[in-house]
Amino acid sequence: MSDPSAQTDSTSAADPSAQAAPTPSTDPVRIVLAEDEAIIRLDLRETLEEEGYVVVGETSRGDQVLDLVREKRPDVAILDVKMPGTDGITAAGQIRDERLCAVLLLTAFSQRDLIARAADAGALAYLVKPFERAELVPAVEVALVRFRELVALNHQVERAEARLEARKAIDRAKGRLMDVVAMSESDAYSHIQHQAMSERRPMAEVAAEIVEMGDDELRALSGVRADG
Repeated sequence: MSDPSAQTDSTSAADPSAQAAPTPSTDPVRIVLAEDEAIIRLDLRETLEEEGYVVVGETSRGDQVLDLVREKRPDVAILDVKMPGTDGITAAGQIRDERLCAVLLLTAFSQRDLIARAADAGALAYLVKPFERAELVPAVEVALVRFRELVALNHQVERAEARLEARKAIDRAKGRLMDVVAMSESDAYSHIQHQAMSERRPMAEVAAEIVEMGDDELRALSGVRADG
């Protein structure tokens, strides 16, 4: 007989954590620019808009980047490394911590330690100034693709963690039913599954309630009378 804990359960049908990661939008890519040199910022905006991107926000200060990204919700933030207030690497780390968008860093330096710091902070691509117009679009697209890959990976990890927690809850509930009501493991699993299906709820949610029930409640739930 197969182990009921190895069966495909109904948690995936009703658990939002089991849904697939969102697919990339076909809308124009939205971009926030953070560059303290106005001429470079203007040139960036014009180039990006000519290439079909939408610049939804601009700033010349690093300490305004996080709030601007939170407000505008861009797909990509293009940040200069050297800015007043907060440097671009620090701002990139703040954006990464909140998983807000892809980050492309602009720098006038190409030292390996700076590149390593940028990568650690969450920058997914970078350009060394002065850069050619033809380099900008590939860098934006690389950052965007890498960010979407990271989002998809995070969804996979979160779904795996949710499934593991659901399995643990179901195992604990099976144990309670087996100990208190003397059900077999297979019957205990079926009881949880059928209750979840009839109430249109995740099995993990039903299992958590069973674990919290007292012995008399469990006996009443399963139709078994207590001795005495």
